Amino acid sequence: MEWQDEGVVLSVRHHGENARIATLLTESYGRHAGLVRGSGTGQGRAMGGALQPGQMVRATWRARLSEHLGNWQFEGVSHPAALILDDPARLAALSAACALIDAALPEREPHPNLFNATKVLFAHLPELPEPESWGALYVRWEAGLLSEMGYGLDLEACAATGATTDLTHVSPRTGRAVSAQAAEPYIDRLLTLPSFLVPGRGRKANDAMAEVQAGLALTGHFLENRLFAQLHAPVPAARTRLLELIRRTVTTSGVESGP
Repeated sequence: MEWQDEGVVLSVRHHGENARIATLLTESYGRHAGLVRGSGTGQGRAMGGALQPGQMVRATWRARLSEHLGNWQFEGVSHPAALILDDPARLAALSAACALIDAALPEREPHPNLFNATKVLFAHLPELPEPESWGALYVRWEAGLLSEMGYGLDLEACAATGATTDLTHVSPRTGRAVSAQAAEPYIDRLLTLPSFLVPGRGRKANDAMAEVQAGLALTGHFLENRLFAQLHAPVPAARTRLLELIRRTVTTSGVESGP
């Protein structure tokens, strides 16, 4: 059997002396693995270099039976990582997204919404000028991943009062928003809700990176304690590295970060 689809390369690992197993997130066939024969030679030259996570490709998959590993052939579409080689934090965001998808998604289960969100993220990572801009986009992407996997946050109204304004925190137990007034007695037990995740709220320019860090702490809590706890697996190391780089950025800029 054979099919073609657009995909983003999630991971590439050695298989024997002259082959690789590449895993892609495809639009119609979900997370899908296949064998790339001679990937260090002819296929690599055809792609304009070594096959790497984050590349967008036009993929052809062939196998005798659908349950087989199958073989890939690729045509390069774009290579976002090549545009951000001098920016470790952006590269870390791209790597973290690939690693999260690769570790969290069931194999061969379509997730077209997540695929399209990932395309948008990778298209904008090289373009958005400020760390707080692409950082906020990345946090929104992680919130979308949680929602896609059945662990979405409920940020529309306060869990305690039903208020839809002045939402400042999130319950680490339920994932529901909490207003400033309701949060006050429990402030040390709640997660900070960055304003860019709440429709209609402006973002203060002087604490933008601290808000990105708070957003990563928020989504990171539910990635670790909901999604990956259910999978009985740790959060990928690439995601931890991204958080560390953002923390350094906040510290270097002199911005006080929240808990």
